[in-house]
Amino acid sequence: MLRNYLFLFGIGVIWGSQFIFQQMAVADLSPVWVGAGRSLVGFMTLAVICQVLRIKSNGGQWFKFSLIGLLEATIPFVLVAWGQQYLDTAIAAILMGTIPFFTVILAPLVIRGAKITFAGMGSVLLGFAGLLTLFYPELMSGSGSANLLAAGAIVFAAACFAVALLLLKGVHSEHPLVIARNVLGCASAQIVLFALIVSPVNEVTPTTSSLMAITYLGMLCAGLVYFLYMVLIRDAGPVFASMNNYLVPMIGVLLGATINGEALTVYTWVALGVILMAVAFNQFFSRKEAQAA
Repeated sequence: MLRNYLFLFGIGVIWGSQFIFQQMAVADLSPVWVGAGRSLVGFMTLAVICQVLRIKSNGGQWFKFSLIGLLEATIPFVLVAWGQQYLDTAIAAILMGTIPFFTVILAPLVIRGAKITFAGMGSVLLGFAGLLTLFYPELMSGSGSANLLAAGAIVFAAACFAVALLLLKGVHSEHPLVIARNVLGCASAQIVLFALIVSPVNEVTPTTSSLMAITYLGMLCAGLVYFLYMVLIRDAGPVFASMNNYLVPMIGVLLGATINGEALTVYTWVALGVILMAVAFNQFFSRKEAQAA
């Protein structure tokens, strides 16, 4: 059991720390090349893991992989990196913590027979209240339009990621690591092509710190963490593994305050608490509804 908790904490730290390293990367590189580098390094990392474990693909389903790659990596990797040029890492971490709420809202549109339950609707309303709290000062003053636009980009990225998670349920007969590898492979091709069009490679001037940040983002946040996550689901089950939804925004906020020295307002802390309560509300009442059924 201790091993499972260590894995859970490790996953939370890796995913929660991505916002710190992403901010380091966009300090020197355009967001689109940060996304491209992260995706490429992640794909190569998963390719090596699959080769070492001798996990092979059954082939096919490339349209699904391409669509999921667009929603899970191409759009989020670029938009979150762009948004972090204008937002603190703590704010970005909290905004990405809304993924479970978009999963609830969008499930009926993606999965046949899915419905929004009491648990789902309650968590969504709480989560929305958390977002309003987070940006209450900007909304009341009418200032910070760039911040609100950046926040909107990250929230849209979270919604895309949620749709990708739902679409993953339709991918069959493949090992989860192969799915992650193929999705990142498709995303890498998409982002690199887009990057070459909007930001010529001769204009890219990476520094040592930005290259180290992209290596960390790719190898750990887009590569190794998927392996750890699959092991945790196998050993402890998906419900236990889903507890990372609490850890990621919390760790992102704590790292932003300690490592980056970000001055967090009371609105940030209250918003974090409300969003974590919303995740807990959804998990608690979902179990109650499942037991009643």
